[in-house]
Amino acid sequence: MQTFNLYPAIEPYVQHSLQVDSTHTLHLEECGNPNGIPVLFVHGGPGGGYSAIHRQFFCPESYRIILFDQRGCGKSRPHACLTNNTTAHLIEDIEKIRRLLNIEKWLLFGGSWGSTLSLLYAETYPERVLGLILRGIFLCREQDINWFYQKGADQFYPDYWADFIEPIDIEKRKNMIEAYHEVLTSDNEVARMRAAEAWSIWEGRTSNLETDPNTVNHFGDPFHALAMARIECHYFQHDAFIEKNQIIQNASAIRDIPTTIVHGRYDMICPINQAFDLHTALPHSKLIICNHSGHSAMEPEISKTLVDATDEFAELLS
Repeated sequence: MQTFNLYPAIEPYVQHSLQVDSTHTLHLEECGNPNGIPVLFVHGGPGGGYSAIHRQFFCPESYRIILFDQRGCGKSRPHACLTNNTTAHLIEDIEKIRRLLNIEKWLLFGGSWGSTLSLLYAETYPERVLGLILRGIFLCREQDINWFYQKGADQFYPDYWADFIEPIDIEKRKNMIEAYHEVLTSDNEVARMRAAEAWSIWEGRTSNLETDPNTVNHFGDPFHALAMARIECHYFQHDAFIEKNQIIQNASAIRDIPTTIVHGRYDMICPINQAFDLHTALPHSKLIICNHSGHSAMEPEISKTLVDATDEFAELLS
């Protein structure tokens, strides 16, 4: 995986544990310049967690870089927990992080589900958002979820799809989300882990324009896969806990927030029509289509475009 477009690796200067309710404690860190422009990295999934490499999208001299693991994933605890784990909870968690860190306004940087959550937070608290850098737009509408988990992406990856549906009984495959939800929340630990790995590997295999073994290995790691599969399926079983087409319907709340949208032309997880629909709803936004890329932020063209975007915002906001 080529990452030559990114800034050099850095370490956090402080880490925090934030108890957000009686069940969940979030892990978060800060790195870069403590006096820099505050930027929040919002990871995907839901349930994906952040990685050290995500620090490298930002100039460490320009930015106060904040990364956190959403409820139930990464270093947040309890692991893979679905209790009190909804979109509304995550929006309020972001606001609790902002208050903990005494930040008045910040830039949000999110890809895939991270774009979803960034948009929903911005529509809830537009006065707190300096700007949005969004990649691999996921609007979480019924058709967007069905494309990847029922009918659409399967046509492009029939071999990978066969492995994805394998843990599900044939008679239950007409509703893959519901069938997976049943297994992933069952008491059968062996079936649960088998389903979690199949669910997560399906996403890992389809993330890049050319399937990347390192990405697949990361998604197939049992610790990562269990949180990813359980939390994603829990959200999608409940229509992401949002109203129908909520992001587009409420777009007027953020139409004046500077927004850069980056999307791979051949994104098979979140097809490009979602980016186009968002750009249409936000006519002042900047849409950049990466013509040789799929979904992953680590595709060379996408990573370069994202770093360019953070550099541009650093100039704009300084």
